[in-house]
Amino acid sequence: MPLTPVPPEMIATIVTSLEMRERPKPRMMPHAPLRLVRWKAPSPDKYRALFRRVGEPWMWFSRLVMPEAELLAIIHDPAVEIFAVEDPRGVEIGLLELDFRKAGEAEIGFFGLVPELTGKGHGNWLMAQALSIGWRKDVERMWVHTCTLDHPGALGFYRRHGFIASERAVETFADPRLAGVMPREAAPHIPLLG
Repeated sequence: MPLTPVPPEMIATIVTSLEMRERPKPRMMPHAPLRLVRWKAPSPDKYRALFRRVGEPWMWFSRLVMPEAELLAIIHDPAVEIFAVEDPRGVEIGLLELDFRKAGEAEIGFFGLVPELTGKGHGNWLMAQALSIGWRKDVERMWVHTCTLDHPGALGFYRRHGFIASERAVETFADPRLAGVMPREAAPHIPLLG
Protein backbone atom coordinates (compact mmCIF):
# COMPACT_ATOMS: atom_id res chain seq x y z
CA MET A 1 0.00 0.00 0.00
CA PRO A 2 1.43 3.37 -0.93
CA LEU A 3 1.90 6.07 1.68
CA THR A 4 0.71 9.60 1.01
CA PRO A 5 3.41 12.08 1.99
CA VAL A 6 2.42 14.96 4.26
CA PRO A 7 4.62 18.08 3.99
CA PRO A 8 6.55 18.83 7.21
CA GLU A 9 4.56 22.02 7.87
CA MET A 10 1.26 20.11 7.69
CA ILE A 11 -0.53 17.67 9.98
CA ALA A 12 -2.80 14.84 8.88
CA THR A 13 -5.37 13.11 11.04
CA ILE A 14 -8.11 10.55 10.56
CA VAL A 15 -11.47 11.92 11.69
CA THR A 16 -14.17 9.45 12.74
CA SER A 17 -17.78 10.58 13.06
CA LEU A 18 -19.96 8.61 15.43
CA GLU A 19 -23.70 8.73 15.88
CA MET A 20 -26.50 7.54 18.10
CA ARG A 21 -29.95 7.24 16.51
CA GLU A 22 -31.94 6.20 19.56
CA ARG A 23 -32.21 7.76 22.97
CA PRO A 24 -30.22 5.57 25.39
CA LYS A 25 -32.03 3.81 28.19
CA PRO A 26 -32.01 5.81 31.43
CA ARG A 27 -29.06 5.08 33.73
CA MET A 28 -28.02 6.36 37.10
CA MET A 29 -26.08 9.58 36.83
CA PRO A 30 -22.44 8.91 37.72
CA HIS A 31 -21.25 10.84 40.75
CA ALA A 32 -18.72 13.61 40.33
CA PRO A 33 -17.87 16.64 42.45
CA LEU A 34 -18.37 18.80 39.36
CA ARG A 35 -21.16 20.96 38.00
CA LEU A 36 -22.22 22.30 34.64
CA VAL A 37 -22.68 26.03 34.25
CA ARG A 38 -24.47 27.28 31.15
CA TRP A 39 -22.66 30.10 29.37
CA LYS A 40 -25.14 32.25 27.48
CA ALA A 41 -23.34 34.48 24.99
CA PRO A 42 -19.81 34.22 26.48
CA SER A 43 -17.18 36.72 25.43
CA PRO A 44 -14.80 35.40 22.75
CA ASP A 45 -11.84 35.81 25.12
CA LYS A 46 -13.49 33.83 27.92
CA TYR A 47 -14.59 31.11 25.52
CA ARG A 48 -11.21 30.83 23.81
CA ALA A 49 -9.37 30.69 27.16
CA LEU A 50 -11.35 27.63 28.27
CA PHE A 51 -11.21 26.12 24.78
CA ARG A 52 -7.41 26.44 24.85
CA ARG A 53 -7.12 25.08 28.39
CA VAL A 54 -9.08 21.96 27.57
CA GLY A 55 -8.02 21.41 23.97
CA GLU A 56 -4.41 22.51 23.60
CA PRO A 57 -3.00 19.07 24.49
CA TRP A 58 -5.08 17.60 21.62
CA MET A 59 -4.40 20.29 19.02
CA TRP A 60 -7.81 21.97 19.26
CA PHE A 61 -7.19 25.18 17.40
CA SER A 62 -10.16 25.78 15.09
CA ARG A 63 -11.85 28.31 17.35
CA LEU A 64 -8.54 30.05 18.07
CA VAL A 65 -8.02 31.02 14.42
CA MET A 66 -11.67 31.60 13.52
CA PRO A 67 -12.52 35.23 12.76
CA GLU A 68 -14.26 36.81 15.73
CA ALA A 69 -17.51 37.53 13.85
CA GLU A 70 -17.73 33.87 12.81
CA LEU A 71 -17.01 32.67 16.36
CA LEU A 72 -19.63 35.03 17.81
CA ALA A 73 -22.20 33.81 15.30
CA ILE A 74 -21.71 30.30 16.70
CA ILE A 75 -21.26 30.87 20.43
CA HIS A 76 -24.08 33.44 20.61
CA ASP A 77 -26.51 31.40 18.51
CA PRO A 78 -29.43 30.35 20.76
CA ALA A 79 -29.32 26.88 19.15
CA VAL A 80 -25.75 26.34 20.44
CA GLU A 81 -25.49 25.58 24.15
CA ILE A 82 -22.13 26.02 25.84
CA PHE A 83 -21.41 24.73 29.32
CA ALA A 84 -18.34 25.17 31.47
CA VAL A 85 -17.56 22.31 33.84
CA GLU A 86 -16.61 23.69 37.24
CA ASP A 87 -14.88 21.99 40.13
CA PRO A 88 -16.09 22.52 43.75
CA ARG A 89 -14.07 25.76 44.00
CA GLY A 90 -15.74 27.19 40.89
CA VAL A 91 -12.65 26.74 38.70
CA GLU A 92 -13.54 26.03 35.06
CA ILE A 93 -12.00 22.67 34.16
CA GLY A 94 -14.04 21.42 31.20
CA LEU A 95 -16.13 22.31 28.19
CA LEU A 96 -19.31 20.88 26.70
CA GLU A 97 -20.76 22.41 23.57
CA LEU A 98 -24.00 21.10 22.08
CA ASP A 99 -25.12 22.28 18.66
CA PHE A 100 -28.84 22.04 17.83
CA ARG A 101 -28.73 24.22 14.68
CA LYS A 102 -29.65 21.32 12.38
CA ALA A 103 -33.26 20.24 12.93
CA GLY A 104 -33.59 16.84 14.57
CA GLU A 105 -29.90 16.64 15.48
CA ALA A 106 -27.69 17.33 18.46
CA GLU A 107 -23.99 17.53 17.72
CA ILE A 108 -21.48 17.35 20.52
CA GLY A 109 -19.30 20.09 19.09
CA PHE A 110 -16.70 20.05 21.85
CA PHE A 111 -16.38 17.76 24.84
CA GLY A 112 -13.44 17.66 27.20
CA LEU A 113 -11.84 18.13 30.57
CA VAL A 114 -8.44 19.53 31.46
CA PRO A 115 -5.65 16.93 31.19
CA GLU A 116 -5.28 16.60 34.98
CA LEU A 117 -8.75 15.00 35.12
CA THR A 118 -8.22 12.47 32.33
CA GLY A 119 -8.73 8.89 33.43
CA LYS A 120 -10.48 9.70 36.72
CA GLY A 121 -14.03 8.81 35.62
CA HIS A 122 -15.26 12.38 35.31
CA GLY A 123 -15.71 11.94 31.56
CA ASN A 124 -18.50 9.43 32.27
CA TRP A 125 -20.30 12.07 34.32
CA LEU A 126 -19.85 14.66 31.59
CA MET A 127 -21.12 12.27 28.90
CA ALA A 128 -24.17 11.44 31.03
CA GLN A 129 -24.83 15.18 31.22
CA ALA A 130 -24.38 15.58 27.46
CA LEU A 131 -26.77 12.74 26.68
CA SER A 132 -29.35 13.99 29.17
CA ILE A 133 -29.31 17.53 27.74
CA GLY A 134 -28.86 16.51 24.11
CA TRP A 135 -31.68 14.01 23.76
CA ARG A 136 -34.64 16.36 23.64
CA LYS A 137 -38.10 15.88 22.29
CA ASP A 138 -37.35 16.45 18.60
CA VAL A 139 -33.82 15.01 18.47
CA GLU A 140 -33.51 11.90 16.32
CA ARG A 141 -29.74 11.77 15.99
CA MET A 142 -26.93 12.71 18.33
CA TRP A 143 -23.43 12.71 16.93
CA VAL A 144 -19.83 13.54 17.65
CA HIS A 145 -16.51 13.33 15.89
CA THR A 146 -13.05 12.52 17.13
CA CYS A 147 -9.69 12.19 15.45
CA THR A 148 -6.34 10.51 15.84
CA LEU A 149 -4.97 13.68 17.50
CA ASP A 150 -7.37 13.29 20.44
CA HIS A 151 -6.68 11.26 23.56
CA PRO A 152 -5.99 7.65 22.47
CA GLY A 153 -9.02 6.47 24.45
CA ALA A 154 -11.51 8.95 22.91
CA LEU A 155 -12.87 6.67 20.19
CA GLY A 156 -13.39 3.77 22.60
CA PHE A 157 -14.96 6.13 25.14
CA TYR A 158 -17.62 7.29 22.67
CA ARG A 159 -18.31 3.73 21.58
CA ARG A 160 -18.73 2.57 25.19
CA HIS A 161 -21.36 5.26 25.61
CA GLY A 162 -23.40 3.95 22.68
CA PHE A 163 -22.11 5.91 19.71
CA ILE A 164 -21.53 3.95 16.49
CA ALA A 165 -18.89 4.94 13.94
CA SER A 166 -20.59 6.19 10.78
CA GLU A 167 -17.99 8.03 8.67
CA ARG A 168 -14.27 8.46 8.35
CA ALA A 169 -12.22 11.15 6.59
CA VAL A 170 -8.64 12.39 6.44
CA GLU A 171 -8.08 16.00 7.40
CA THR A 172 -4.87 17.91 6.73
CA PHE A 173 -4.03 21.38 7.98
CA ALA A 174 -1.07 23.65 8.59
CA ASP A 175 0.54 22.94 11.97
CA PRO A 176 -0.78 25.74 14.24
CA ARG A 177 2.39 25.55 16.37
CA LEU A 178 4.47 26.77 13.43
CA ALA A 179 2.18 29.78 12.95
CA GLY A 180 2.39 30.68 16.65
CA VAL A 181 -1.31 29.95 17.26
CA MET A 182 -0.31 27.33 19.82
CA PRO A 183 2.93 26.97 21.75
CA ARG A 184 5.51 24.66 20.23
CA GLU A 185 5.09 22.37 23.29
CA ALA A 186 1.35 21.84 22.63
CA ALA A 187 0.24 18.31 21.73
CA PRO A 188 3.65 16.72 22.40
CA HIS A 189 2.40 13.38 21.06
CA ILE A 190 2.39 14.95 17.57
CA PRO A 191 5.95 15.43 16.31
CA LEU A 192 6.82 18.95 15.20
CA LEU A 193 8.51 18.59 11.81
CA GLY A 194 8.63 22.07 10.31
